[in-house]
Amino acid sequence: MVYVCTLCGYEYSDAEPTFEDLADDWVCPMCGAGKSMFAEK
Repeated sequence: MVYVCTLCGYEYSDAEPTFEDLADDWVCPMCGAGKSMFAEK
């Protein structure tokens, strides 16, 4: 599954770890947005 940052468009492809397993304080490596700003693509 792929998750996309709704602010900058960065795509996180589910691999290891899965998106759900990322820490709650994980942020987008491109813009610093939190996990809540990501949507399933």
